[in-house]
Amino acid sequence: MDISDRTFYSATSTKKDWRDVVSELSCKLEKGSGNLGIIYLSEDLLASLENIIKELKIKTSCDKWLGAGGYGVLSNFGEFYGETSATVLLLDLPEESFKVFSGNENIGVAIKESEKDWLERAHMPLAITHADPSQPTTMEAIKNLARETNSYLIGGLTAASGESPHISDQSGKAISGALLSPETCEILTGLSQGCSPISETLTITKSQRNIILELDGRPAFDVLLDLTGKEFLDNLQKMGGTIFVAFPILGSDKADYTVRNLVGLDPQNKVIAISENISDGDKLLFCRRDKESAVKDMYRMSEDLKRRIGEKQIRGGVYISCAARGPNQFSGSDREVDIIKETLGDFPLAGFYANGEISRDEIYAYTGVLAVFL
Repeated sequence: MDISDRTFYSATSTKKDWRDVVSELSCKLEKGSGNLGIIYLSEDLLASLENIIKELKIKTSCDKWLGAGGYGVLSNFGEFYGETSATVLLLDLPEESFKVFSGNENIGVAIKESEKDWLERAHMPLAITHADPSQPTTMEAIKNLARETNSYLIGGLTAASGESPHISDQSGKAISGALLSPETCEILTGLSQGCSPISETLTITKSQRNIILELDGRPAFDVLLDLTGKEFLDNLQKMGGTIFVAFPILGSDKADYTVRNLVGLDPQNKVIAISENISDGDKLLFCRRDKESAVKDMYRMSEDLKRRIGEKQIRGGVYISCAARGPNQFSGSDREVDIIKETLGDFPLAGFYANGEISRDEIYAYTGVLAVFL
């Protein structure tokens, strides 16, 4: 059976007790079937994650699950930020189209050794990836997974404490998820930055650790002030929540960058400090983050996906949004899920508010990452 003939199902619950959550989810999924389940939960439900999965396996007859906890969940039924919630996406896929994984810094090497033939057939699989930022090997695990399996990653960092913030075969693993083969499962992805560049690319010409002294040979603070004008002259502190530094992604074929915070401004010494160490010669640009920029870029991403999808039907999707977005940037009819549905239509969707978003082999901030199954 071609994947286009397979139906995906989604369900969401805002019940407070985990038993009621399982009951409501399984009831809504009663007519659905699938062989890969994705579940996202709010932090307060994570203590019951093992029990929830155990019961869902029985009630849905789906044995393979992946998922994570965050500051809330998103689905085609709504956005549930900072409240008890759980959402499920049940996928019906060809059995050999996916591989569930979990591990630490050498996860990519392990998959490459155990799934060599599958990887040769899959050729650049998509990896739905959930990672624990409290684990010291997480960043290395993400890079290793992407490099060794030649995968394109989408996903997020868990925004939850405790020993089991994501589903793995045991607690304490850095990363988990599933590889999906594009040969049997067509998937398109999009990334919404939530920011708009306000400068051209600049070169750091003098720096110390995370302090930028000069940009293109000029005092860094003067360069920033020229770009922002008089808006923040009387309130430099306000600039820290609106203006950000962005680092272009090398080798990207689009305007792709990772965003970092301004953490210090020194008008007297004309320097700025950011939330990442840098070196002389590094490239950066400044960008602005506000509701208008976020909404505009959300429409851009959705409309670009619509163009690429053409006349094909969306079977389901996964959407990971930064915890700093949600109601902090979107409201009313301009909520993220509403924009997706307005542009792409209503389809089974599951996601969560993350502590950082994963796209390709990078960890982003203030972004939204969408993957749709066709």
